[in-house]
Amino acid sequence: MTDVFLICFSVVNPASFQNVKEEWVPELKEYAPNVPFLLIGTQIDLRDDPKTLARLNDMKEKPVCVEQGQKLAKEIGACCYVECSALTQKGLKTVFDEAIIAILTPKKHTVKKRIGSRCINCCLIT
Repeated sequence: MTDVFLICFSVVNPASFQNVKEEWVPELKEYAPNVPFLLIGTQIDLRDDPKTLARLNDMKEKPVCVEQGQKLAKEIGACCYVECSALTQKGLKTVFDEAIIAILTPKKHTVKKRIGSRCINCCLIT
C-alpha cells in the first residue's frame, strides 16, 4: 500500500500544471482516495532562465508562480505545496520532510494550531 503520493509538475511547463487538476488528481481520487498527497513544483532553477523565459514568451506563456501552486494545492486538497530543483537541490529536503509529515499525521480528527508563525498538526484523541 502506498503511504503518500507526490504529484509533480514543472513550473516552466504550464501544460504539466494543468494536467495536475485534469489528469492526476482525478486518478488519485479514484484509485487511492484515502492516501495523502503533496503538490510539487519542479525545475525552479529554470524559472529565471533567459532561454526558458524566451521559449515560454514565444508561446505566450509564463512560468507557474508560487501563489498559483499554493492556490491549486488548496483547491485539490493536497497536504501542502513545495517547490524544488533537482539540479540545485534547493527544496529537495523539504519535499521529503513534508512527505514524512504527511505520512505520520493522523488522517482523522486533525486540528491545525498556530504557535507564533509556525503551524503544527495536533491529534485529538476522543
